[in-house]
Amino acid sequence: MMRWLLGALVLLLLVLQYRLWIAEGSLAEQHRLEQQVVEQEAVNAELRARNAVLEREVLELQNGTAVVEQRAREELNLVREDEVFYQFVDKDASEAKDSQQ
Repeated sequence: MMRWLLGALVLLLLVLQYRLWIAEGSLAEQHRLEQQVVEQEAVNAELRARNAVLEREVLELQNGTAVVEQRAREELNLVREDEVFYQFVDKDASEAKDSQQ
């Protein structure tokens, strides 16, 4: 009788240890999920910061034409009708470019 009881307790211990260390909901899985949560929170923080920048840009573009004009000048190199565009070329840079070709 004692051997059966001892065998049953050892078997129960093994089943519980298996569930604790290996099965679904184990400590290892819990640790892995906690790591995923930390990583995802970092990604979310980066995305929130990026969204805030984009939201500011959208508000600036909706509120005035100065930002639109500035972007047109910087990114598209546009000028107004009554303006004259001057481009200065560095002689050293142009000579270096010519000698490379």
